[in-house]
Amino acid sequence: MSYKMYFRNQMSRLFLSILLLFVANPVFAQAIYDRDALFHPELAPAERGMVVSQDKLASVVGAEILAAGGNAVDAAVATGFALAVTFPQAGNLGGGGFMLVHIAEEDKTYALDYREIAPLSFYAEMFIKPDGSVDTNSKRFGIDSSGVPGTVAGLLLAQEKWGRLGREQVLEPAIKLAAEGFRVSDSLSYSLKRASGRFRTNESKRYFLGEDLAGRNPGDIWVQSDLADTLNAVSSQGVDGFYSGKIAELIVKQVQTLGGFMTLEDLASYKAVVREPVIGTYRGYQVASMPPPSSGGVHLIQMLNILENADLNSLEHNSSDYLHLLVEAMKPAYADRSQHLGDPDFVHVPVDQLISKEYGGDLWKQIDPEKARPSEEIAPFNAIPQESADTTHFSVWDAEGNVVSNTYTLNFSYGNGIAVDGAGFLLNNEIDDFSATPGASNAYGLIGGHANAIEPGKRPLSSMTPTIVFNDGKPFMATGSPGGSRIITTVLQSILNVVDHSMNAAEAVSVPRIHHQWQPDQIYWESGISSDTRKALERKGHSFTGSPRTFAKLEIILELEAGLQGASDPRWPESGAVVQPETDNSTIERPAH
Repeated sequence: MSYKMYFRNQMSRLFLSILLLFVANPVFAQAIYDRDALFHPELAPAERGMVVSQDKLASVVGAEILAAGGNAVDAAVATGFALAVTFPQAGNLGGGGFMLVHIAEEDKTYALDYREIAPLSFYAEMFIKPDGSVDTNSKRFGIDSSGVPGTVAGLLLAQEKWGRLGREQVLEPAIKLAAEGFRVSDSLSYSLKRASGRFRTNESKRYFLGEDLAGRNPGDIWVQSDLADTLNAVSSQGVDGFYSGKIAELIVKQVQTLGGFMTLEDLASYKAVVREPVIGTYRGYQVASMPPPSSGGVHLIQMLNILENADLNSLEHNSSDYLHLLVEAMKPAYADRSQHLGDPDFVHVPVDQLISKEYGGDLWKQIDPEKARPSEEIAPFNAIPQESADTTHFSVWDAEGNVVSNTYTLNFSYGNGIAVDGAGFLLNNEIDDFSATPGASNAYGLIGGHANAIEPGKRPLSSMTPTIVFNDGKPFMATGSPGGSRIITTVLQSILNVVDHSMNAAEAVSVPRIHHQWQPDQIYWESGISSDTRKALERKGHSFTGSPRTFAKLEIILELEAGLQGASDPRWPESGAVVQPETDNSTIERPAH
């Protein structure tokens, strides 16, 4: 299928799904873009805000929190909790993630780390079999694949530190969506049925496939009473409503019933951490992104430093010469990731060296514009001291210039498929992001070393890359994406699309993308990279995976002279960019059931 045909089909599905949503719930038309805006994103007036996420309902929730007087953080927290109800593939209470927050009044940007941690009883070689091989099934799908969840602690800490509204107000929409139900979309129905074999316990199957276990059909009203009770506990009790008391006891009971080792002490000791973002520059723009234990910000800036030496604007977008330079910049970054990145609370991560302009210039000098460098010739820089495709990202921008870029996940789609009986949410399988042994790869093919070994209380390395780009000191672009190992290169290409190729928001999220992660030595590609381009790259020494695949789903907002411009990736037809309503109309109407 050609890219044009693929794009047309995706946009047609997106328009149809929104049209059906309008018919079922006409009030949504007050907040969600109309048809013309879907094809040509409308500029929101500068005095109003915007929310982009992978689920329209969650975007509406965030936009209405803005209209109710909340700031970008209030809206982001409300969106995050709403996604836990409406986007269970990756929206979550049982996972973790990273949030980048820019507070305009302070002119300061914060990095909030709410990544999961390894329980206190875990140890480096716990998934090694007697023959020395890695027990990948247990590491990815067993009960001990779950780290201690961080999402609830992270969202609540953001609300407490930077939000304006009360906790109960920002949680109310998610509680109502869970308690009173929402209509299942075509995409959600398809996703749940496709994942039916992944739900590993009777509780999981009942929660996500229905009492008859047949799956949920488009138009069904999905009520999640146990999840509503959990959200109510968080709303009324805060962190204690999740990390101690009834919900914590339900988590530990579920884990230990299945033979796992997470304890009440593990939950009670969890803390989200505020860190300094990593900061770089690219062609005069300032780039702020996530520091370790995310590898995203470090290697995003590393690749930008390499590519700043190239005149990308003079090259045709996605031409063979252009893509060759991108791939050659990606390889050394992922090689360095394999050795030097880990939890900074446990290992030294040489961030300053990796993101230095000097190092980027040295790596640029090693690129031959006419010939690919084989991955086996590229090694991590030894002079320096020693994620899921169904992650989800959302960005929020308010009228005061506060900006949130947030990425969170369960790792695999629906985590390890194990739900907490009585609490209504899924557990993560983030322990797979640790290195079971040096040189072993995770499910995304990413290789790790000693810096990312399992240790009690440690956070696994991540690729999540929530990012804010500044122009003349003011926020210019909020970007981020799901996509496992492809997150970093997807965010890279979104910045290049806007800065080097002057694309608008819709163009930047929709054009085809490529990815290379050093090992395996192959280019992953999407439909729309022409056969002539691939052949030209092969003549330079590159090789491609056998067939195209769609990966990552960008969510971006731009601040332009005319106002805000946002776009959600057409690769997921239920995504939504929603402008803040002029007044608080409380437009989320829950259907009777």
